[in-house]
Amino acid sequence: MPQAQPAKTYPAHDQHPLEAFTVAVDPYDLAEKTTIFSVHYSELGFLPIFVVVTNDGNQPVELAGMKAQLVTVNRTKLSPATQEDIARRLTRPSASTSRYPIPFPTKKVKGGLSRQAVEEIQNAQFVAKAVEPHSSQSGFLFFDVSGISVPLAGANFYLTGVRDSKGSELMYFEIPLEKYLSATH
Repeated sequence: MPQAQPAKTYPAHDQHPLEAFTVAVDPYDLAEKTTIFSVHYSELGFLPIFVVVTNDGNQPVELAGMKAQLVTVNRTKLSPATQEDIARRLTRPSASTSRYPIPFPTKKVKGGLSRQAVEEIQNAQFVAKAVEPHSSQSGFLFFDVSGISVPLAGANFYLTGVRDSKGSELMYFEIPLEKYLSATH
């Protein structure tokens, strides 16, 4: 897994100086970036997005109730896939789109996930429940972008449900993915 840098160092980030908290996203949409994975998520219709949250304040910040959402240019709202969603897609690849008028025997795809794939999914996903003062947490969120030709252009990443140590919700975070696209492409 990639080593997280402070969130404000990524091109696509939203920094809230008064709350001393920054959220950054780094989509893994390029072939050279996806080589860190053994599973080919893009072939399964998933877009891995590396999420980094940095707490520069003196109090811990709670992430247990956070909700992430990717909103595409045509306003399609995507929530992150669960481990079960990813496992289901891995064990049941989508059927071939070519249909024949007469059924004939086909090779069955055997289900089951390799131990390596299960561990990779578990280790990669963003699971942090809090961010200690002056530290960062990171991990991947996987969005099902199958059927969306250009998921990042004009899209925004939203993060809500982040709470300070008193239980008050921080202002929502909005990250236009054009920041990432203009910096890397």
